[in-house]
Amino acid sequence: MADNIPNPALLERFAAIVGAQYALTAADDIQPYVTEPRGLWAGRTPMVLRPGSVDEVSRIMKLATETKTAIVPQGGNTGLVGAQTPHRSGQELVLSLSRLDRIREVDLDSNTVTVEAGVILENLRNAADAADRLFPLSLAAQGTCQIGGNLSSNAGGTGVLAYGNARELCLGVEVVLPTGEVLDDLRKLKKDNTGYDLKNLFVGGEGTLGVITAAVLKLFPKPKGQEMAWVGLSSPEAALSLFNRAVGHAGSALTAFELLGQRPVEFTARHVAGTMIPVSVDWPWHVMMEISSGRSADDARQLAEDILAEAIEDGTVGDAVVTQNLAQAKSFWTIRETLPEAQRPEGASIKHDISVPIASIPEFIRLAGEAVEEVCPGARVVCFGHMGDGNLHYNISRPLDAADAAFLDLYKPMNKAVHDVVRALDGSISAEHGIGQLKRDELLATAPTVAIDLMRRIKSAFDPAGIMNPGKVI
Repeated sequence: MADNIPNPALLERFAAIVGAQYALTAADDIQPYVTEPRGLWAGRTPMVLRPGSVDEVSRIMKLATETKTAIVPQGGNTGLVGAQTPHRSGQELVLSLSRLDRIREVDLDSNTVTVEAGVILENLRNAADAADRLFPLSLAAQGTCQIGGNLSSNAGGTGVLAYGNARELCLGVEVVLPTGEVLDDLRKLKKDNTGYDLKNLFVGGEGTLGVITAAVLKLFPKPKGQEMAWVGLSSPEAALSLFNRAVGHAGSALTAFELLGQRPVEFTARHVAGTMIPVSVDWPWHVMMEISSGRSADDARQLAEDILAEAIEDGTVGDAVVTQNLAQAKSFWTIRETLPEAQRPEGASIKHDISVPIASIPEFIRLAGEAVEEVCPGARVVCFGHMGDGNLHYNISRPLDAADAAFLDLYKPMNKAVHDVVRALDGSISAEHGIGQLKRDELLATAPTVAIDLMRRIKSAFDPAGIMNPGKVI
């Protein structure tokens, strides 16, 4: 297990690989790489390495294994569980992939794109759009997150319902192993049964097994028509009924179905300037629904209107607005993407990224609300997420009269209470953010013994020196 603090002579050897310009040692230069968005973890490192080629990554990893120097791979540093943040020991070097930022190839015939790990997600989406294609991975952090981090965390986002998460979007990877060896598996095959699927050990591995340096990703035809609707409903049960109706009518044309509680909608109306909620904020629950058609805009609109007309007639839906133009549709997505930001002015919050079977979502919301009240009477549930794939961001804001610090002292008991409900419903305590530092201890304490043993065997086989992102996941 890597546990030594690199000495000056060793740091010089690492710096020589990338050049002094790309070996950051000044405190001000390092600071952005050792803190993360939530401010829960603040680490230390003597050096941030910014390689500009796969060969440089390979040489760094070879030297790291030889000298048992711990390495923390990092993309855009937008992760929410501390997987990309070094510990406070000062023993680890941060390996930033941000300079590996080329789009190597756009292959329209095979509908694939080959990109390096440091490509910013929004840049990839724009490149696909310019080629009259769609890359469907979409996150609130897409302006800064990078493809390597998206793959390492198996990112989800709003497009999972129709297109899958990062794992489903990835056909092949290029990975530098801890030994410095390069696994070149940049294939475009949609079918391949030749042995173990190695790429999926690295996708979702949070940098604990190797460093993803490039990937082959799927592209899709751009929809010829899209329609958005914003709906007010009385309950999660009504939302589930609407979802099942939408699936029955639209099938794979249902490309988003977002459930929003009243409280996050109120927070957004209160704290995000210029926000106009399409229906009354007094509705206890809201749904954002997107229909995409490969045929026409008229087809998408007709599908949306048919679904809503039936749901209004039988009382499932109380109110609904269908967008009139692209600008209005974009405004709907802006509201959705600013929900986390709108929670900050309300004080300290405790966050959960969970998934349960879609049919269990109403029961989860009821039971989790009871559990939250037992842990902290008056705490305010802020629930929203991707109902179409069973993933909710179940956040808890402090009571109005509570101090931030006292509320955050309840982080572990609150996590346990909510996660106990998740496990009782056969769900997952991490749907799309990963394990990192935040959930490592809970994973080890609650996952099946055989599963933990297998993960440790895999970790040992790939990283016998223990240098890859130690203390994360497993």
